[in-house]
Order: sequence, then structure tokens, then C-alpha cells
Amino acid sequence: MTALKKIKTNYIALFSKYTFLNPPFIGGRSKSPSLGRGAGGVVFSSKIIVLLAFIAVSCTKDFEAINTNPNSPVSVQPSLLLRQVIYDYGEQMSYEGFTAGNLLGQYTTALDFNLFDRHNLKSPQLGGNPWPIFYQNLRDNELILDQATSTETFAVYEGPSRILKAYMAAALTDLFGDVPYSEAFKGQNTTVTPSYDDQAAIYTGENGVLDQLNKGITAIENYTGTIALEGDILFNGDLNGWIRFANSLKIKYLIRLSGKMEVASQLQTIYTNGNYIQENEQNAIFNFTDGAPNNFRLARLRIGDFNNFVQSETIEDILKNLNDPRIAKLFRPYSNSTSGDDFNGLLNGIDATQNAVTLADYSLTGSIFRENTSQLDANFMTSMETHFLLAEAAEKGFINANAKELYEQGVTQAFDYWQVALPSTYLTSSAAYDTSGQEAIKQIITQKWIANMINGYEGWIEYRRTGFPELRTISASLNNDIIPVRMPYPAEEAALNSVNYTIAAEKTNGNSINAKVWWDKE
Repeated sequence: MTALKKIKTNYIALFSKYTFLNPPFIGGRSKSPSLGRGAGGVVFSSKIIVLLAFIAVSCTKDFEAINTNPNSPVSVQPSLLLRQVIYDYGEQMSYEGFTAGNLLGQYTTALDFNLFDRHNLKSPQLGGNPWPIFYQNLRDNELILDQATSTETFAVYEGPSRILKAYMAAALTDLFGDVPYSEAFKGQNTTVTPSYDDQAAIYTGENGVLDQLNKGITAIENYTGTIALEGDILFNGDLNGWIRFANSLKIKYLIRLSGKMEVASQLQTIYTNGNYIQENEQNAIFNFTDGAPNNFRLARLRIGDFNNFVQSETIEDILKNLNDPRIAKLFRPYSNSTSGDDFNGLLNGIDATQNAVTLADYSLTGSIFRENTSQLDANFMTSMETHFLLAEAAEKGFINANAKELYEQGVTQAFDYWQVALPSTYLTSSAAYDTSGQEAIKQIITQKWIANMINGYEGWIEYRRTGFPELRTISASLNNDIIPVRMPYPAEEAALNSVNYTIAAEKTNGNSINAKVWWDKE
């Protein structure tokens, strides 16, 4: 043992032997110019105090290194964080999309615990509180981006982390409108009460959604390192997959903002280059399994919670009018059906306290959402959605392309995605494209809405933007028979970020669910 270690050991032993009950100083001064008295009558001379001061300085010299637990690292490898962010966001938002988004989009309705289905969105029950999901994963993703831009070894993660940031931030602002963005996601490095950014700036400003996508693509194209992208459960490390994903997202967001800005030239460039998600094999998805822990969360809930969700009358009529066989994939025949293979939906938003509903009279959701969830994906972006967006762009004259062909390609890929055979006459009969243009946009959006049942929030967002499909006035509305057009800020914001929340609430008529977001305002 070295001399210094011996001194430290003796110092620790001395101080552990006594408990200091009385201060050695009175009024800020020692009782004696050279003496300090400890508890129990122990007297320390000035020489001892100087020695102890020296030892204390010596002890703090390597304090951080000595007191760092090697089994509890202060930073996490970006590969582990990337896997965690992709899985956590995809798993949680798939559940949210089913339990809450599907109610807003009128894919399903709730028999009980249904204040949310009746449009009291400030009372989330089995779902309806995605705010913490966004901020937790955006925060973790920011750690990846910080490491990627500060450490050359991790540079390969810059592009994917920027693209994920754009994707999650866009989904966040589409639901809520103005939200904390530029001052958020930094954790301990910045304010815990971030201001709210305008949605226009979140989308179009520097380091906003579109800028992050462009920077993400550039980072990938400029990457010359040899280190592989690990933890990537979307594309298995394929950086070209991330570029296609980013370009499909640019198509999506440019269409979403087309009522507020000129988008034709950018859309035409992306379409002409063709480097977007074109086939189902290129989809930005990861698969659930049939068994825990990686199955769809509805499969892990008690049967009563799962059976709370039945077919909405809205989707029942749309699928039946199209003679669409996907109805048997997305839903089950109701038990009291005399034929044994019929489907029955319920109008959204019943008052469960006034109306007794017999479960056997309505169609539950399909087995893919519970027993066979390996057939289900966490869906970030797909070829079918990309083609429907391009069909809309072509129909509106934003790109020079054949809208009918793009629409039919989207429908074909949607049937393949849901593993249902496309009837040979479907695209020439009930779902034939209206080349006159009068019903074309409605057809495109309706087909995209059907295909996106696993992304219920997305169906609701597109309804807000386009008015299609035509959702119904619900049975017992708690919002004056008005279909909401934004999610309310959660109560936690009013409590924990009150000043900035108050400003944002004032801009939304008191945090009203009827206040349109920026891109939705006429």
C-alpha cells in the first residue's frame, strides 16, 4: 500500500469512528485560533486540519473516475438506442393507433370505457395519451444524433437519427399543432420548460421536419466510413433503405403542406428520381410475433379489453359498398349472424350508461390483432401509402404522372400488404378509378384510409386534411356533434410547463380540440 493510500485509509477510519453532532465552529469562527473541537471532545489541531485539507484535495482529484460504476455506463451505444427507439415508438404507437386512433378515424368503436370515442379527448382511457411516447423517444433519438455528430466513430447514425426525428416530430405536431420542439429533447442540457414552436416552423424552418430529412439524406450520401449501422430493425443496416424512407416521407409531408406552400417542383423531382419506397419489400416496418414479448400489445391484454373494440359502422358500409374482401381480414363475423359470415358495425360514440349493447351483435376485430399478430407490422411508411400520395399529386397536377396507374398500384400493394387476394374485377367494378376526376380524390383517400387501419391516427389526420372518407356524426357526442381536429395538450403540461402551456392554449381557444392546426386552416 502506498503512503498516500495509507493516509487516505487512516483518514476515512478516523472520520467513520465519530459522528459529528456539534459544529466545531461558532459564529463562523473557531473557538481557538488553532483549535477546532469535534463532537465527543475530540480536538483537532491546525496541523491536522491542514493535513486533512490536503487529503481531501487528493481524494477529489480522481473522484469522478473512482466513483464511476463500470457496470452502469453514463452513455449508451447508439446501436442499442436506435433499436430501442424504433421498437418502442413503433410498438407503442401501433397500440395507440388501434385503441385511440381507430376511434377517431372510425375504424372501430368502443363499447365501454368510451369517453374518448365520444370525443372527450381530455379523458384518455385505454389509449389516447401519445404525448409521453413522442417526447421519450425524441429525447432518446436526440442522444443518438448528438453522438453521431460529435464522435466520428458513430457518424453512420446521423442520417437515420435525423430521419427518425423528422418522422416523429411530424406525427407529434400533426396531432397537437404547436408543440415544444427547438428547446425540447435535450434533457439535462437545457430548460425543462421549453417554449412551443409554431407548426409552420416545425415543418419548414431550419432544423425542422423537411430540413432534417434533407440533412439526413445528405449525411447518408456523404458517409464514407466502413462502420455498419447496427440496431436497425427497419432496414437491417441498409442505408439506401433510409434514403427511400426519407423521400417517401418528403412526399407525404409536401402533400400535407400543399395547401400552404408550393410543392409541385419538389414532388416532381422526387418522383422523377424514383428513389422512394416502391415495393412492399422496401417498406419501413418491423414485424410483430405471435408470442410475447414481441407480439402486438392487444394480444397481451385481458380478453375483456380486447373485446371492447368492435367494427365501426363507418368502415362496415365502406367495405361492403366496395364488396371488399379485406373486411374478413380486418374483422370477424358477428356471433349472432344467421349466415355465420356476415359483419355488423356500430355507430361510434354510444353512451354506454344509457345503451346496453350485446357483444354478439357486432363484429370484433380480426384475429391478426390478437391470435395471429405475426401477420401484423409496426408500420412507419409503406409503398402503398407512397403510391396513394403520388396518385393524389398526379390528380392535382403537382406531378406529371398517370394518377389512375398510381392509384391501382397502391390498391394492389395494399391487398398484398394485408395478405388478401385482389379480386380480378375489383379495379374495374366497385373500385374502378374515376378518370373524370370528380370522385378521384375521394377514392384515393378512402383506399389509403382502409389500408392504414394499423395507423388509425393517420386515417384521422387525412380526414382532417381532405374531408375523406366521410366520417359520421357520432351517437352521443361530448363535443357538440363536432369531429375533433386536434388532440388536446395533456394536463401535465399545464402543471409542469404552465407559462408556455398558457400561451399555446390561448392560441388554440383554450386548448380546444376544435381549433385547426396550421396546415388545416383555410
